[in-house]
Amino acid sequence: MRPEAIADRPALRKVLGVSDGVALLVGISIGAGIYTAPQIIAGYLGSFSTILALWLAVGAFALIGGFVYAELGTRLPETGGEYVYISRCFGPFAGFMFGWSQLFIIRTSTAAGLAMICADYLGYFVVLSSLARTVIAFGVLAILGVLNWIGVQWASAFQKVSTTLKVAGLIALVVLGLFLSQGQSDALRAQISVPGDTRPLVSLAAALMMIVFTYSGWDRVGYVAGEMKNPRKVVPLSLIIGMGTVIAVYNLTNYIYHRTLGLEGVRQSTILASDTATRLMGPIGAGFVAVLVILSTTSSINGTMMAAPRAYYALARDGLFFKWLDYIHPKFRTPARAILVHCLWAGAIILIRGKFETIVAGMVFAVLIFYSLATVALFKLRRDRIGEDHAYRIPLYPVLPAVYLVGLVGLLVFRGYFEWQKSLADLAFVATGLPFSYYWLRKIRRRPQPPERI
Repeated sequence: MRPEAIADRPALRKVLGVSDGVALLVGISIGAGIYTAPQIIAGYLGSFSTILALWLAVGAFALIGGFVYAELGTRLPETGGEYVYISRCFGPFAGFMFGWSQLFIIRTSTAAGLAMICADYLGYFVVLSSLARTVIAFGVLAILGVLNWIGVQWASAFQKVSTTLKVAGLIALVVLGLFLSQGQSDALRAQISVPGDTRPLVSLAAALMMIVFTYSGWDRVGYVAGEMKNPRKVVPLSLIIGMGTVIAVYNLTNYIYHRTLGLEGVRQSTILASDTATRLMGPIGAGFVAVLVILSTTSSINGTMMAAPRAYYALARDGLFFKWLDYIHPKFRTPARAILVHCLWAGAIILIRGKFETIVAGMVFAVLIFYSLATVALFKLRRDRIGEDHAYRIPLYPVLPAVYLVGLVGLLVFRGYFEWQKSLADLAFVATGLPFSYYWLRKIRRRPQPPERI
């Protein structure tokens, strides 16, 4: 493309500040996980102290991940997030596999599952058929897609409002639990057996994957760095404030679940937050939680929609995907076609897969692979002094990123060993991009290479 043509192209608007970044991170992270994961985790572990220790440990781990991504996002403050870091350090093949996995497996599957949960909880207020729930899930994706299409500032405004409301709702649940729960404090010290004959390490691996899934979201702020007013300030502050908020909310909410219902009650519940709220507030509590879940799921879908299409756009911009996606809307200044593709494929996944539970563990396994690559990229960027001027610098380097990388690899090995069949299936999903990578890589080898971006 001619330089004058590049200059004439519409650019993404730089309008996002710290409050937008915090709302994005918190909104994505607090989705359906805190309402669905704790009862599953209680089935794997025999004491609340062990459960709380794992939530706190993974929270600290996620906070270190936030520091890692803060430095990555300020060294390479470009739209696309991890795609930019990985492709810059490991070449177009690694970048393509990341983008492919994001579009066809990781982010769109999550959007599809959350849209179905949103529809299920709308069913608390209105009786819905199976067809109606599917139509509503499509409608949720369509409405949020339009919101993101017409401007990042509108999507971010919804993100800030919905995130504020859902965090306030969870805090209200915690406060009510502290004042209204009675007779369950002793249950926090109870030790009960784990059902079934599952080996302890297998249970631990499964519990860890669920907790990591619930915390995931610390990587997404960098995706919109190209639309931030001052990414070197906004990215680290957003990550630190956002992760601190998520850690506090998650651990307090878990405490209230167990204080109100006890470990056995948490384990036996299928609608944990509703059961907790009903115990505290009576029938009105179930409606309160239904509204919270709707807010949480739509906020998480919207946050991912603000972030993930930027990776598809960046992939196409670099010639590694359909050129049609290398497009910024001339009026709204958004990657409109990438947003459209994200919504359409998420809708297709609703028809193909249908259940939220079937995507969680596989999604996390694939995500951990790319988290590991991005962390190695940080060491390479430091070594090569790329983006050194005014970049945020992670404290206690290289110890903290090394601890984080060891933890990521440990989780991958842990699950790969104890759940090897599921892990192979997850890798097979990622590997579907291999034959397509050959086509796109061959195309970019035939064209003149642009100057290296610093």
